[in-house]
Amino acid sequence: MGLPALEFSDCYLDSPQFRDRLKSHELELDKTNKFIKELIKDGKALIQALKNLSTAKRKFAESLNEFKFQCIGDAETDDEICIAKSLQEFAGVLQNLEDERTRMIENANDVLIMPLERFRKEQISAAKEAKKKYDKETEKYCAALEKHLSLSAKKKEAHLHEADSQVDHVRQHFYEVSLEYVFKVQEVQERKMFDFVEPLLAFLQGLFTYYHHGYELAKDFNHFKTDLTISIQNTRNRFESTRSEVECLMRKMKENPHEHKSISHDTMEGYLFVQEKRSFVSTWVKYYCTYHREPKRVTMVLFDQKSGGKVGEEESFTLKSCTRRKTDSIEKRFCFDVEGVDRSGVITMQALSEEDRRLWMEAMDGREPVYNLNRDSQSEGMVQLDVVGFNVVKKLIYAVETRGIDEQGLYRIVGVNSRVQNLLGLAMDPKTCADVELDSTEWEIKTITSAIKFYLRMLPAPLMTYQYQRSFIKAAKRDNQEARITEIHRIVHWLPEKNRQMLDLLTKHLANVASHHQQNLMTVANLGVVFGPTLLRPQEETVAAIMDIKFQNIVVEILIENHERIFKDMPVPGGGPANLQLNLQPRRRSTESKAPSCSERPLTLFHTPTHSQKVEERNSVVVNSTLESLSSPSSLSLSSPSSLSLSSPSSLSSPSSLSLSSPSSLIPGRQARALYACKAEHHSELSFIAGTTFENVHSSREPGWLEGTLDGRTGLIPENYVEFV
Repeated sequence: MGLPALEFSDCYLDSPQFRDRLKSHELELDKTNKFIKELIKDGKALIQALKNLSTAKRKFAESLNEFKFQCIGDAETDDEICIAKSLQEFAGVLQNLEDERTRMIENANDVLIMPLERFRKEQISAAKEAKKKYDKETEKYCAALEKHLSLSAKKKEAHLHEADSQVDHVRQHFYEVSLEYVFKVQEVQERKMFDFVEPLLAFLQGLFTYYHHGYELAKDFNHFKTDLTISIQNTRNRFESTRSEVECLMRKMKENPHEHKSISHDTMEGYLFVQEKRSFVSTWVKYYCTYHREPKRVTMVLFDQKSGGKVGEEESFTLKSCTRRKTDSIEKRFCFDVEGVDRSGVITMQALSEEDRRLWMEAMDGREPVYNLNRDSQSEGMVQLDVVGFNVVKKLIYAVETRGIDEQGLYRIVGVNSRVQNLLGLAMDPKTCADVELDSTEWEIKTITSAIKFYLRMLPAPLMTYQYQRSFIKAAKRDNQEARITEIHRIVHWLPEKNRQMLDLLTKHLANVASHHQQNLMTVANLGVVFGPTLLRPQEETVAAIMDIKFQNIVVEILIENHERIFKDMPVPGGGPANLQLNLQPRRRSTESKAPSCSERPLTLFHTPTHSQKVEERNSVVVNSTLESLSSPSSLSLSSPSSLSLSSPSSLSSPSSLSLSSPSSLIPGRQARALYACKAEHHSELSFIAGTTFENVHSSREPGWLEGTLDGRTGLIPENYVEFV
């Protein structure tokens, strides 16, 4: 179980549970800081003491092996799992190198020591400074609050208003500092996944480059290095999108804190001061109280925010009644009395403000006017999944596929908001829809694609529904790719009929877009980033939900890559479609109907592309979804997945009009160079990075695959991933 997500809304409650979760993050940062300091020390010893290199490397490897990553959330992606186990892999490599006594270290300080020191100074130190500021503001706020609440109600009204204003200012500043500190803590936790591991990877790469004696070991390490590089790249890309979402949520919380507070109809919780009478003297003691409506149970925990720990045991009782205290009956303000069924006597409690007292009174059904806590409902969707909606989406998709399917940045580049809304309004109005000419230059492609996304966002609920949103996320968190596909296949067929039909229409179109990724640069992975948050938006905007965006993207990628299987075949209980015997015949997955999928073969960072390759390699790997974008793939004679040429836009609905050219004749013994990175999915396949040269390349018995030799090993190579030299 990883570290718990820190919700911004909890900053306002400042509950004991929130403090415990925050403390676990602080302990993890301290642990990371100590580990980095130790790692830097060991690295310098390695550079300065060549004679003791073997001993230094053992210690260094031991330190790496002992450290374990903690990720935010209850599940990890394949990339995070790969990164998490990377330190253990590094340790194994260093232990194997121990017998090689003579080593030459160049640029180790630049690629290893400096980045780690920079991460510790710029990130972890910044988090520590934020903690000092947070602790200082906590103490200041608590002191100001206690002083404020001790004011007598008999003071002049002007004096009381001034005191209220002062404490509100201190409280607001405390909330802002709390939000910034939580944001910084989680940012450092996420950033260390790549800022911390990448320097180590670069250091190891330097060793393999400059040490002749480590050449053979470097070749053995090459496979994991490829996987880790891909994982780091994917993790960084997800981090950038996730960080912007979290930062946006933080800004919303700062601008409108009251709109984002967690207010539940079933539970009320927060700090209250309870009057305790002892030998002719009454004192007010601070408790963190929780009230559950259904069992009418009140729970109180004696807690001091300044000390950061529990002071007393938890006590609870069943609520009998709640009554507001009149101002003239007690010196304190914001007071109310509660009685318990299983507790004798009346308990006088003091809320933090008049608004806070009103909330407690309403939650406990107190003798106060009932205020409506429900926020103004957000405007419901302006569009529906009806005949008009389907016709509009089909019309927009047709315009994209006939006019601009090869346009770079399709769906990623957004149109002008006013023009997008104008287009959608005209298209959905029965009076003007016939006059909208999408083949006219009046409407840019980016305006049309933005209209499709805007329509999906304006639905009352996301296309894949709030009901099954968590089910799709859980499916994306399954251990292996086939289990994910099978589970998503099953859940898709739970969707309402109209939702499933619209999803079928959309993903078929996106598969067609991805098949032209060499021109439009929109791979399946990129389309997943664009449409994941739209199709699977959560019902509540929280940090935990933002952390799940990466899994939303994976769901959309699977839908695009497996469109034919998911929407054309009914799910088979207990497994995938009957015609795919994946467990018994794992090799059949790559040979039945389509070329290798793109999400499992992204580009590597280590390949430096030539000028002619840069456009093709900018985002991700080749996705061959040509067959998925055609209405009748069985009528095609496909010999080269990468040689598709469209004679006219109408060929989208007429597969017979496609011209699929044959590959160049394969001469046994030719050399070929890899255009893209590829990760083997079967023991008979070869793993390689972009730029790798294969020997003795010739055709194989499996359609879409070649056979070649790499480093003395012969295996299968995807045909559309290489070019002959």
